Amino acid sequence: MMTSFNEINLNKQLKNSLQELGFKSQTPIQEKTFSKILSGKDLVGIAQTGTGKTIAYCLPLLQELSYTKQNNPRILILVPTRELVAQVVETLEQLTSYIACRIIGVWGGTNINTQKNRMQEGADIVVATPGRLYDLALCRSLQLKGIKKIVIDEVDVMLDLGFRYQLINIFELLPYKKQSIMFSATMTEDVEYIINNFYNKPEKVQIALSGTPLNNISQTKYSVPNYYTKVNLLSLILKDSNEMRKVLVFVSSKRIADRLYEAMSELYSSEVAVIHSNKSQNYRFRSINEYDNGKVRVLIATDIIARGLDLNKISHVINFDAPIYPENYMHRIGRTGRAEEGGKTILFYTEKEEKNTARIEDLMQMKITKLDIPLDVEISQQLTAEEHRQNGKNYNRNSKEVDLNTAFHEKKAKNLKVNDRDKWRKERRKKYKKPKSRGDKGVNLRKK
Repeated sequence: MMTSFNEINLNKQLKNSLQELGFKSQTPIQEKTFSKILSGKDLVGIAQTGTGKTIAYCLPLLQELSYTKQNNPRILILVPTRELVAQVVETLEQLTSYIACRIIGVWGGTNINTQKNRMQEGADIVVATPGRLYDLALCRSLQLKGIKKIVIDEVDVMLDLGFRYQLINIFELLPYKKQSIMFSATMTEDVEYIINNFYNKPEKVQIALSGTPLNNISQTKYSVPNYYTKVNLLSLILKDSNEMRKVLVFVSSKRIADRLYEAMSELYSSEVAVIHSNKSQNYRFRSINEYDNGKVRVLIATDIIARGLDLNKISHVINFDAPIYPENYMHRIGRTGRAEEGGKTILFYTEKEEKNTARIEDLMQMKITKLDIPLDVEISQQLTAEEHRQNGKNYNRNSKEVDLNTAFHEKKAKNLKVNDRDKWRKERRKKYKKPKSRGDKGVNLRKK
């Protein structure tokens, strides 16, 4: 039985905010970490995505946050993406609706001067991506000497994105006496390095092992011959708008995301949106807001939103391909079945992706239910350029077939010669022989 928020040590203002948001009971990660964070000890929380980690660290931090007039922030929260910054800031603003608290969110890709001006106005809590935070600290627009608590959320994603250098440098700028809190879905060697070098005997709380499938998510898979057959299958599945009321489609690359978006837009026009890292900041925020508010039914995305974002009531997650790393599959399907609601996931995989699918099933220690492709789906013979290359063939811009196996041949005899830079010296020495030294000449004269 989960503990009610009314039964824990929270001030009246936070309880009122939780009541307005409709939160009644704690999730397991919230229940196990609340008192430990309040104790002031360093903490490492390991839990799957969608288990309420944001509320787990926000509540105890706000419970202890007292009013002050100092400009330098006291709480620092680091997250990997700008979308997560916006989400955490929104959550904090909702929880502090009855509390005087200055919250600032900063991320890269925007005008840093605007963020510098905001920092001068003062802040209690700063939510940031590591790169932009480090830039602001280096130019002294952000003073970290007043930080009492630091939270790193989705630290494994940060390290995957290449933020290790910035994280280490940020820790070196922080005061020695502070509380360090970390949340992650997986425990890797890089995560262990951060813990061992910058955390002081942290308590570890683990709710579920990485790879443990959520019981409330139904999983199925389709074996599909190629990309265009996947497109045909997806277009048929999306026809049932009552069943597929809110769908998140994950793809492996930005190129495939744009290509699939064009194909689906022809059939479902305004019902489809796309998001990946090449899109502008405003475009990304608009796509997520329209999807979360129900204006868009299908969102095509790369793994940029596979972690952390709390998107409401997603009915289906479709993996358009089998990801190389099985942990990514777990993060993807964690977008549905959140807050103990039911969810459904579908996986498309080709013959080339069978090994990836097998690794996913090994990680979960279960087999995904396989379904037959419906008879209504056209099995396409058309291949993409990537599939042609996988088959050992390439097609140029004029669509003329080129066999890659015949592209290499033996060199001609003249091209087999090795360039010898001292060749002329050797030939000259051979023709004129070695000259006699002066000493030799003197010896010969005396002998005469």
